[in-house]
Amino acid sequence: MIGHLRGRLAARHPPQLVVDVGGVGYELEAPMSTFYGLPAVGAEVSLHTHLVVREDAHVLFGFGTQRERALFRELIKVSGVGPRIALAILSGVNVDEFQRCVETEDVASLVRVPGIGRKTAERLVIEMRDRLKATGGTTSGALPGTSPDSAATPQAEAFSALVALGYKPAEVTRLLQKVDPSATSTEDLIRHALRAAAG
Repeated sequence: MIGHLRGRLAARHPPQLVVDVGGVGYELEAPMSTFYGLPAVGAEVSLHTHLVVREDAHVLFGFGTQRERALFRELIKVSGVGPRIALAILSGVNVDEFQRCVETEDVASLVRVPGIGRKTAERLVIEMRDRLKATGGTTSGALPGTSPDSAATPQAEAFSALVALGYKPAEVTRLLQKVDPSATSTEDLIRHALRAAAG
């Protein structure tokens, strides 16, 4: 299993990114919480990883902190929660917010995450109580650097990322229309849209 990558950030198109390690480009998918802290393209980046092996593909997921990866690994053990939904959860709430939802049995907040119905949210609250100990420790800081790389417009990249996270195109359009005009980068647009979805 690939557990860690350190190399040059070659491309970033949320939720996908490419890390060049010694001339080999590793494609990864990452939650938005990790994207918010990525450095500019061309800079060195270090990510904790988790490899998911399926019959039709090997998918590598990247995380900015060990706590994010630990929570991801616990989430995919829950019945009905696959890697895509786990990624959506980590994009919509951080580790501490998720822990608060579980501790306070805040099912309503979890249902706002795309792909999670009430039954799955209730199952998460029940099954994750004991498992959250695996993500213990204080909140880890973000990776240095915040400059985005934009081949397409930030609006278009934000739209694609939100659709990839499970939101319907019509809903993404509505969420992006609510975004504060001061948000100009892809990450800011996604962050504001996710807040609007959770509100």
